[in-house]
Amino acid sequence: MAKKERPQKQSQKPKTNRPKTTLQDNWVQITATIGLFVTLFAVMIIHLTYFTATSKQEMFNNSYNSRQELLLSRNYRGTIYSRDGDVLAETVLDGAKNEIRVYPYGNLFSHVVGYSTQGRMGVEALANYYLLNTSISLSSKVENSMAGVKNPGDKVYTTLDVEIQKQADTLLGQYQGAIVMTEVKTGRVLAMVSHPNFDPNEIVEIWDSLIQNEDSSVLVNRATQGLYPPGSTFKIVTALEYIRQNPDTYDRYTFSCDGYYSSGTGRINCYHGTSHGRVDFTASFAKSCNAAFANIGMSLDRDQFQQTLNDLLFDGELPISLRYAKSSIQISKNITDSEMMQTYIGQGKTQITPMHLNMLTCAIANDGVLMEPLFIDRVESAEEKVVKTFRPQTYGRLMSQEEAEILQELMTAVVTMGTASRLDGQAYTAAGKTGSAEYNNIKGDSHAWFTGFAPADDPEVCVTIIVEGAGSGGEYAVPIARRLFDCYFMEKENQEELQ
Repeated sequence: MAKKERPQKQSQKPKTNRPKTTLQDNWVQITATIGLFVTLFAVMIIHLTYFTATSKQEMFNNSYNSRQELLLSRNYRGTIYSRDGDVLAETVLDGAKNEIRVYPYGNLFSHVVGYSTQGRMGVEALANYYLLNTSISLSSKVENSMAGVKNPGDKVYTTLDVEIQKQADTLLGQYQGAIVMTEVKTGRVLAMVSHPNFDPNEIVEIWDSLIQNEDSSVLVNRATQGLYPPGSTFKIVTALEYIRQNPDTYDRYTFSCDGYYSSGTGRINCYHGTSHGRVDFTASFAKSCNAAFANIGMSLDRDQFQQTLNDLLFDGELPISLRYAKSSIQISKNITDSEMMQTYIGQGKTQITPMHLNMLTCAIANDGVLMEPLFIDRVESAEEKVVKTFRPQTYGRLMSQEEAEILQELMTAVVTMGTASRLDGQAYTAAGKTGSAEYNNIKGDSHAWFTGFAPADDPEVCVTIIVEGAGSGGEYAVPIARRLFDCYFMEKENQEELQ
């Protein structure tokens, strides 16, 4: 038999058409990789340079930055002044040549000016970079070095007014609470008072006792960190939302008030059960009718309302340089009607700081535009050379000019025909909104609020007041506002006469 031919084994290696890698190809890949890393390195350098340039003070104020101690070994901490040149904080030497930080007004500016030992607070923290640095001439530095003395730190001039601050502190008296007064068109803070307060001259001695006492709130700046139910001052926000959702018909709103409003299982009573009778939109606001505003609130679209709250910076960041607490509110379709009725009149779980309310009021007075709160006017060297000037900065528009003008008219009616009538009949016109905010389940326990501005027709200054546990805003907060407006305009008149 003939032998069968065995089939030849085919090669196991498949044929490929891949081109051979050349040295030139390898060089292209290496060059691309190097280019990528160079680009990333360049981006990192640019970012670091930008961060260093824009965050110089933040880096300087970091507690881990040893440069602060180095500067303190060469410079005295600079002096803080009021806007009129009164000393608010300065460094002096005692008999043993020890440096002591002195606050001539004691408790008066304790929260807003703050302290610089045991940490820093207030303007002492805000202006720390300038206070530790010195901008005197090189020849003066050499002269001081040869004499073995330190250089004087730069001088910080605040926007604070001593006389208005004194008046606010006196008027708040023994009550706990806060007062803020600001210039409407510039955002300059003229006064900021918080009670209870403390003496920053004794901060080292009292520090341990304050920290160990868990119930103590003495170190809390109630103006920026105190969270309170806004009460009827929140009707400013509810009114704005009603105007936005009913731009053509809001002024035709009417309601017959019998002293309460009910929906389902929820019921809202007017303050002290007052029956306001038939009221229109203006009268509902001016007389602070809870029933009418609960009815208004129940007609609002909650999603749209949430957008307005975002516009007004609720649950958001505020353009303020001091430490602050965020205001908060709950608006959603899942919340019961009973809870929402409380929200529409500023009760329930809504919380706001006096500073935030002051900023909203300023925006209304400034035709819808909010100016950033300003605490420092300028920085000068010890040789009176201007180092830096802090000019007013616009934060943005919170509402349209038309909406602001409508709210201005409503707030003017509060004074001329409503709950702030104690402000009517003065040499100046005024506008505002009162509030009596319940804060526990005991009937009659409420904080007294007022926020407003003057003159009503051309606003210059805005004041926001909360007096804890005092009761009616119209009875307790409005008279304080009147005295503060009096103080402001009297001081302005005296300055004009001197000029």
